Amino acid sequence: MKEMWKPVLAEFVGTALLVTVGVSIVILDFGKGSPVAAWLPSAGARRLLTGFLFGCTGAAIAVSWVGKVSGAHINPVVSGAFWMLGKLRGRHALANMVAQCAGGLAGALPLLAWGAMGRSVQFGATTPGPAFGDWMAVAGEVVTTVVLIMGLLVFVGHKRLRGFTPAIFPPMYALMVFLEAPVSGTSTNPARSLGPMVMAGVWQGWWVYWVGPVLGMALGVALYKSVLFENFDVEVAKVYHFAHDPEGLFGVAKEMAEPVEG
Repeated sequence: MKEMWKPVLAEFVGTALLVTVGVSIVILDFGKGSPVAAWLPSAGARRLLTGFLFGCTGAAIAVSWVGKVSGAHINPVVSGAFWMLGKLRGRHALANMVAQCAGGLAGALPLLAWGAMGRSVQFGATTPGPAFGDWMAVAGEVVTTVVLIMGLLVFVGHKRLRGFTPAIFPPMYALMVFLEAPVSGTSTNPARSLGPMVMAGVWQGWWVYWVGPVLGMALGVALYKSVLFENFDVEVAKVYHFAHDPEGLFGVAKEMAEPVEG
């Protein structure tokens, strides 16, 4: 318990980096005056590129110091999923979620440096697509979060696949952002949505980015626990398992990850 602050700090830092770097990619690709738009005029192609680079950002964080210390959840629904599986204590999951939301806010502050280009896309805030509305956006967030949670748990739960878990994020987000971003913006992460919303002062459909991901998390865990995946076993609450350092850089990840009741 006394070392709990280290993984929680890692989640704060990791989520802040995800928002700063990942959402900067969104602004660079879609902001007014973007050089990327001139080079790649197709909005669909830019969505594909944006999703791929956003996934690369998450993957890099997973194999970094953050992943070694905390498991690199960097998303409240990932911590929630590990808690639902009994791989994360309730107090640790809650501490992670608070740190992740705080990290989302902190990570959004540097986005203000994008100035007019950032403001032109509301500093990357996710809002329901005008052609779809709030409830379709909820459905989009549910589906994409199910894909995220299922993909994560299947890889983490398979001994031969778990070492490759970070590699699923670039293609996964490339496809999801390409197909679904016009509906909801493809958040799948309440902390990622919270920071830019606060910076931009945009609260349209804010509840979508809590209700959709939470429902998607619950459904994803339920599907994972079904008979189809009975031979898979998530051993610890870590996105990426380091064979050379299984308990984390500071030897504290095991305390957070060992199976206990919430």
